[in-house]
Amino acid sequence: MVEISQTLDRGLRLLEVLSESAGGLSVAEASTVLGVNRTIVYRLLATLEQHGLVRRASNGRFSVGFGVLSLAGSVHPWLRHVAQPVLRSLAEEIGATAHLTIADGVEALAVAVVEPTRTDFHVAYRIGSRHPLERGAAGRAILSARVGQPAYATSTGELEAGAQGVAAPVVAVPGVEASIGVIALGDLDADVVGPQTMRAAEELTRRLT
Repeated sequence: MVEISQTLDRGLRLLEVLSESAGGLSVAEASTVLGVNRTIVYRLLATLEQHGLVRRASNGRFSVGFGVLSLAGSVHPWLRHVAQPVLRSLAEEIGATAHLTIADGVEALAVAVVEPTRTDFHVAYRIGSRHPLERGAAGRAILSARVGQPAYATSTGELEAGAQGVAAPVVAVPGVEASIGVIALGDLDADVVGPQTMRAAEELTRRLT
């Protein structure tokens, strides 16, 4: 059995419970949730606060600090790097623009895009594009995984007039809520493209785990 650091494990669990609490937590509340005494929780909070990962409000409650943003931002380049060959293969296979989209709060955020090389016309999809998770194939594919029923999703004209999208969720990767999909001007046969995006998502899962 692999030995782990109990202190680090508690600190990470503390960050998790803080991220799930919209109004933050007091030392006493965090102590109750974690099941450890207040002295330990206070020391963990003080350490995390020094690194900007936790911030203390004027009412004494603690919440996740802005330091986590820099950590999260470093994940995007890594995801793009790992996903690039998978997206390239998918884009060329289907002849449509392929993209990797992640959940960012209640929005879907495109973090990687690959355009096909063998087509005269294709959709230009910008990295950094955002839209509600409920709109578009990419967001709905992510939502399907959230409810425990991962499946590919389709959309027509929801994000761009005349554009069709098909996307599949990336599942079984801890901490990653994402989908791989394609978007094209014109018809996409969902019965064919859906399974292709599912295979691409499965391949990305293998590369990430």
